[in-house]
Amino acid sequence: MTRRTLVDEEQLLDQLDLVRLNLPIAFGEAETVIRHKDELLQEAQLYAQEVIEAAEQRAAELLNDMGLLQQAKIEADQLRQQVLLDCEAIQQATLAEVEQIRYQAQEELEEMRARAMAECEEIQNGADDYADQVLDNIEHKLSDMLRVIRNGRDQLDSVSASHIHHNNG
Repeated sequence: MTRRTLVDEEQLLDQLDLVRLNLPIAFGEAETVIRHKDELLQEAQLYAQEVIEAAEQRAAELLNDMGLLQQAKIEADQLRQQVLLDCEAIQQATLAEVEQIRYQAQEELEEMRARAMAECEEIQNGADDYADQVLDNIEHKLSDMLRVIRNGRDQLDSVSASHIHHNNG
């Protein structure tokens, strides 16, 4: 008797799909972060633009002297450069976070898939063990029945043999 049990591959794949579809929390978070990333960057750039314009306007109002105005422009450029660097840093951090969430989601999916496979194997083994027990039980009952039949026939043979002896004698 083999220990093999057929598994419905379609059903298993459907179950794995179900597992994957029930894991949207992490994917949802990733999508939300991605969706909001552009908005955050746009807001940061608008804010930077406002800061720069305010700085330039204030500098122009306060400084009529060309040297001081030049200095203010240099500082505004430096500020603009700093804001761009900050924006880039935010973007890199956001992308890293998205990647981390994606990786965790993948890990969880693999874990769930492995658990599902282990459960399937456990169920198969349980079914095999149960079938083996049932067959063993039937085998014992059949053995008992055969023993009863043999005993009955032996008794019939011995009764027949004694009748033959009595009739001949």
